[in-house]
Amino acid sequence: MLSVLNQPLSTLGSAVQNLPNFRYGEEKLNPYWGPVTATINWCEEDYYLTQYCAEIVNSLTNVIFICLAIRGMRNCYKEGHDVIFFVAFMGYFVVGVGSFLFHSTLWYSMQLVDELSMIYSTSLMMWASFTHGKSLRYSIAVGVILSMLAGGISLTYHYLQDPKFHQNAFGLMTVVVLFRSFYLMERNIRAVDPACVNYMWRMVAWGITVFLAGYALWLLDNTYCGDLRGWRRSVGMPWGFFLEGHGWWHLLTGVGAYYELMYGIYLRYCLDGRQNEYRLVWKSVFSIPDVRRWTPGEKNGYVNGDAEKKRV
Repeated sequence: MLSVLNQPLSTLGSAVQNLPNFRYGEEKLNPYWGPVTATINWCEEDYYLTQYCAEIVNSLTNVIFICLAIRGMRNCYKEGHDVIFFVAFMGYFVVGVGSFLFHSTLWYSMQLVDELSMIYSTSLMMWASFTHGKSLRYSIAVGVILSMLAGGISLTYHYLQDPKFHQNAFGLMTVVVLFRSFYLMERNIRAVDPACVNYMWRMVAWGITVFLAGYALWLLDNTYCGDLRGWRRSVGMPWGFFLEGHGWWHLLTGVGAYYELMYGIYLRYCLDGRQNEYRLVWKSVFSIPDVRRWTPGEKNGYVNGDAEKKRV
C-alpha cells in the first residue's frame, strides 16, 4: 500500500524538509525510568528527546482522555446523570493517566494499568446496558458475572502476556456494548420517537467513524513502522510528530469513546421516556456532545424528537 504512495510522500517530504525543523536525537543510554519491562513497544522511538519520557508523543496525546474525562465527570455531576456514568468517566480518566505513565516509562506495571483499565471501564458500560430496567437481584448477578469476566481476562492476560489477547477482548466487549445499545434503541424507542433515534444514530455513527479512523492509523503505524520512522527522521521535529500513528490513535479513539459514553447517557434517558427533561447537545461533527437538562426557554415549542428535527 505504501509503495503506491512513495512518490507523493517523497515529494511532500522534500517540501517539508525545507521548513524549520530539529533533528531527532539518538536514544538516551541512561533513561531515568530504567530498563524497558513492557511486553510491547510501539513505533515511536524511545527516549529520543529526553531521558525522562520514553515516548513523548504517545504520552502527551493522552491529554485528550484526561480533559474529556474531566468534562464528562463535570457534566454528570452538574446535570445529575446516573452514578454509573460518573464512575465510567472515572475509568476513562484512569485509562488516560495509565496510558500516559505507560508510554512515559514503558514499565510492565504501567502497561497493566493502561490496558486493564480499558477492560474495567468497558465492563461498567456493559453492566449499564444489560441491567437497565432490571431488578436489583438481576443487576447484582450481572455485576458478579462481569466482575468474574474482567478478573478472568486480567489473570489470563497477565499469564499469557500477549497484547493481542487484550486487544481482542477489548474489541469484542466494545462491540457487545454497542450492539446491545443499538438493539435497545431500535426496539424500545423507534416506534415512539423516530426523530430522536435518527439523531442518536447520526451522532453515534460519527463517533464510531472517528474511533475506526484511529484504529486504521494504529494498524498502519504497526504495519509500516520502519518506513514511518525513516520519514520522521527525514522531515525532523516537529513535523515527524504528525506521522505518529499511535498518537493519532489516542486522539481519535479518545473522542470516539467520549461519544459512546454520551450516547449511553442519552439513550438511558430516552429509554425512560425523559426526552422532555434532557437533551443531547451536538451541534456538528466538529463539536463535542453533552447531555444537558432542558431549560424553560430552550424547551418552549419543543416536544421529544421535534427538538432533534429542528436542531439538525
